[in-house]
Order: sequence, then C-alpha cells, then structure tokens
Amino acid sequence: MQTKQYSVQVCETSYTDEDKFISFFDTNYNFFQNHLIVINRDISEKIENYLNEKELKFLVNVTLPKGQTRKVTPKESQEEKDFEVEKNRYISARKELEEELLKLSKKTPTNIKVIDSLLRSGQELKVDGDLLLLNRVNSGARIIIEGNLIITQIVDGSIRCNGEFMMLKASSKANIVFHDVEVNNEFLKDRLSRVELINNEIQITPVLKETNWGA
Repeated sequence: MQTKQYSVQVCETSYTDEDKFISFFDTNYNFFQNHLIVINRDISEKIENYLNEKELKFLVNVTLPKGQTRKVTPKESQEEKDFEVEKNRYISARKELEEELLKLSKKTPTNIKVIDSLLRSGQELKVDGDLLLLNRVNSGARIIIEGNLIITQIVDGSIRCNGEFMMLKASSKANIVFHDVEVNNEFLKDRLSRVELINNEIQITPVLKETNWGA
C-alpha cells in the first residue's frame, strides 16, 4: 500500500445569499484558488456550477478533524498578520482598479476592448482603442496599443503603449515601452502600478502607495 500525506489550506464557510457568496469568492479568488472550500450546508445548482466553472475544490457538509491544539509560533502569527495585510492590499487595489475602469468607461464608453484570455508566447495583439486584459501576458507575447491599457495579471512579455496611461505589474523578463521610452521593470515589480505621461515625463505610481518616479 502506498500513501501520501498533504498539508491542505481549508476555507470553512456557509452562506444565505448566493450572489454574495459568488461575489466574495470572485473578489478573493486569488486567495482561495488553492484552498479546499468546505461548505456547511446543502448547495444550490447555481453555487455548484460556479465553483466547478472556477475550478475551485470543495466539499459539502463534511466535518473535518480539528487535530490537536498547539500553540501558534511567533513566525506563524506574523505570517497570518502578513497574509491579512496582503489581503487588504489586494482588496484596496481591486477597488482602485474598478474606479479607474469606471472613469475609463465614462470617458470612452464604446471604445474599450475587454479580454479575459491568456496571451501566449508568439501571439501579438494590436488595439487602436483602450484595453482591459484580465489575464497574464506570457514571455514572447506582444501587445501594441494606441489607447489606455490595464492588465490585472503579471506581464512577462512585450508592451508598446501610446495611451494616456497604463496600469500593470511586470516581471524582470518583460519589455515595457511607453511613448517610445523603455520603462525600468524595477518600478513595476511585485505591485500593480500606474504609468502615465505628465509634462513630457513618465510618472510611475504604485496603486497602493502615492509615490512618483521619473523614468
């Protein structure tokens, strides 16, 4: 007999409102996509279809063993605090992103292209207007855009943007050019940042911290 032992992160929950349940897991999807979700009640077809569509792992009406109580170490306590800080930052960033999208939609309501698919290596996307990309840009992929650009996931590929602003997060492999000026990836690393041209100077502002750099 062969056995394997796993350490699993579990989110135990219940709900009374289907829409609020779905909205909560949509908003916090990045935190729960690798969790086992235990729902302490019978679930509706709508909830079940949503969880399956999002490929979230779940169990229904299961009592999990709690294990032996032990004292939380200082390191674990700090990790929990850090997790809460990052979660709150993520929620704040999402709120600010939604506000930016609302401003953008009011400005050019008929000229926004929304894409939720992954941009793979070798693909090139050309856009004349504004673009909201709800996925990542892989290394070897390229976006050429004349309007404003918002990318919610990490960028590993190439970006050429001539709009009023960009909002993105890039890795060290990315090649980001804004108005023919190559942007230093260090300013776009590990956080969503806004890039815009002000008085012929490129300004980069982290979404969660009001700090400007000239590029």
